[in-house]
Amino acid sequence: MDPESLWSAAERPRRGRPPARSRAEITASAVAIADTEGLAAVTMRAVAARLGAGTMSLYSYVPNKETLLELMIDEVSGDHQLPNEPSGDWRHDLRQIAHEQRAIMRRHPWLPAALPTRQTLGPNVLAVLEYALAALAPTGLDAQARLETFTLLTGFVASHMSYELAQERAVEATGRTPGELLDAQARYLHSVVASGNYPHLARALAEPSGNQNPKAVFDRLLDRVINGIAPGA
Repeated sequence: MDPESLWSAAERPRRGRPPARSRAEITASAVAIADTEGLAAVTMRAVAARLGAGTMSLYSYVPNKETLLELMIDEVSGDHQLPNEPSGDWRHDLRQIAHEQRAIMRRHPWLPAALPTRQTLGPNVLAVLEYALAALAPTGLDAQARLETFTLLTGFVASHMSYELAQERAVEATGRTPGELLDAQARYLHSVVASGNYPHLARALAEPSGNQNPKAVFDRLLDRVINGIAPGA
């Protein structure tokens, strides 16, 4: 994939008649399919059918599915609603970025699985990256470390959301409530630790578990990640 060709060149069909479609229209249709049916359902044929176009006609705008996925990732990254400038409180700003990422991944549950396949950075992703690097300036980390920190933050959010969304799907499949499943898991683990073979686990289970609401769990883990980035800053 040629990032310069993808992002820098003016959009135009590669050959033939005046454009009947736009790359943005094709991307939006692909995102809509992924949101409702999952990433596997996104094919050039499916997108063409949604648009009422011939499959081959789309290749004048998007050469392959891999390129379409890059466009989709950047499209939904434009959903970030961040201030024009960081606040100066880098911990607050990182939490805000992470919560924006979580909200976007909940709206587009295919995104966590798509991110590891990304080969380039589109304009919307670059805008978020630039904001994050500016937000991290007060930490005193060098520029490369700030880049790595943003990657770490995004990786944490994507990994956690993959788990959170998978758990929700599992709950839906069982027909039981989250509370019922947690109670069943707790009964099982307490029966296991009664053997005395798992003393560390027994101590952990003996302590209050805290709020198990998905957002509360996310916040606790996010704080641990952020607090380890630059403890002295």
